Amino acid sequence: MHKPMTEQLEKDSELLRKLGYHQELKRAMSGFSNFAISFTIISILSGCLTLFSFGLSSSGTTAASIGWPIVSILVMSVALGMAEISSAYPTAGGLYYWASKLGGAGWGWFTAWFNLIGQVAVTAGIDYGLAQFVDALLNQFVPGVPATGQSGAVTTLSIFAVILLIQAVVNFMGVNVISLLNSVSAWWHVLGVIFIVGALSFFAPLHSHPLQFAYGTFHTSSGFPGWYGFLLGFLLAQYTFTGYDASAHVSEETMNASQSAPRGIILSVAVSAVAGYVLLMGLVAAMPDLTKTMGATNPVLYILTTRMGVSVGTSLFLIAIVAQFFCGTASITSNSRMIYAFARDNGLPSSHLWHKINRETHVPVNAIWLAISLAFMLALPALFSTVIYAAVTSIATIGLYVAYVIPVFLRRIHPDRFTPGVFQLGRWSSLVGWIAVGWTVLICILFMLPTTRPINLTDFNFTPLVLLIAFALLVPWYLISVRHWFKGPISEFTGGLSGELDYPSGPLVDGLTSSTMRLED
Repeated sequence: MHKPMTEQLEKDSELLRKLGYHQELKRAMSGFSNFAISFTIISILSGCLTLFSFGLSSSGTTAASIGWPIVSILVMSVALGMAEISSAYPTAGGLYYWASKLGGAGWGWFTAWFNLIGQVAVTAGIDYGLAQFVDALLNQFVPGVPATGQSGAVTTLSIFAVILLIQAVVNFMGVNVISLLNSVSAWWHVLGVIFIVGALSFFAPLHSHPLQFAYGTFHTSSGFPGWYGFLLGFLLAQYTFTGYDASAHVSEETMNASQSAPRGIILSVAVSAVAGYVLLMGLVAAMPDLTKTMGATNPVLYILTTRMGVSVGTSLFLIAIVAQFFCGTASITSNSRMIYAFARDNGLPSSHLWHKINRETHVPVNAIWLAISLAFMLALPALFSTVIYAAVTSIATIGLYVAYVIPVFLRRIHPDRFTPGVFQLGRWSSLVGWIAVGWTVLICILFMLPTTRPINLTDFNFTPLVLLIAFALLVPWYLISVRHWFKGPISEFTGGLSGELDYPSGPLVDGLTSSTMRLED
């Protein structure tokens, strides 16, 4: 191993020791790999495409053309706030550790559970959406494979289970394999967008007035007023921009994490915002007819095959399916690391099981099993609900963004408790932080509201029910028991958080380029 790399590993281990932990996970990820895992989980070829139909039904083409850029800008405020904190506390616990450090054990415990709920839901959303895409593809070539009704739900759920198992096996192989796959995935997503949009632009006849069609075609089949449908359409972009906390959760496996983690968070959102918009506009411009597209089993497959024929269209559709598989695999990686870190501090029932590390591969095998099991259980309502995908994506979005913004909120109300890291927002920190908090409050309310009218059992948005059950279990549990014994992150050296970290100060730009860091005993 080269001397500079050895020195960097020693610095990373020393920083982790200052935060209270031994280096148990294998630190083998580069800065690009750290970016790649968040970019992979955001996955514009997953979120954009699997919720494309929902966006069309909510507010027509404006969900993509107008809603996407609005959400992108506001999401960046959340990403910047998280990036600033991740630079100061680069640990696998991520959001949970940050909230504990800035607000205390209680804040950390609730943040961890919202993060866990959100990550389980986002894994379920990614892989159930992938299962629906696989089901639609099989149905095109094998008519006997059901794509609708009760039998279709069973088929899709079965495909979903197989996908989860395969991704778990991939995760068992270790961080080197995962790092390689995420790097491949990042390029796969970028090139995939180029191929799909390029093919649509050069080989497919576009709508006669593509810009007017994209920005002026408003339609809602929600049964609600147009303004309400437009707001519902925000879910298309907001759900896609989830999972970038992965850069923080793999901090203990990343070289120079105090710089690489914040950079990974910010760049994954920025690149996804641009590439995702290009992808959506390509699909919208090539859409043959709004009504026919909405009536198709899979609108994306319909656009591709209608415009370019079955062979070419299906090949491009397969690009998206592979990207979604990468996305789900990375989501399980992130979820398992969060479970491992929370269990390491005795925050979960049977914590001793979930923070065990395989000595050969250095991965938390039991945490991976728990992650896929919970994701499968969350998707079971698909057997009787027709809006399962929208509900799961809403749960993922709300759960994750509540966890994202709690540390940002605590950073604002307890500025004296925060020692900035290498990456700093400087005088912009307060404005960015409060925008992030306000936006998160708005979307949490919005995505718990009904998505269709009239409301009945089959299309009931059970998001608030799931969150209500979570609150009904977590709040009494914390008040009666947890608060008496849970003390937050446990230092593996002294029984509590040890040492203070002191970083050089600097503005936003310096935070992205600086490479110095000072530790004081």
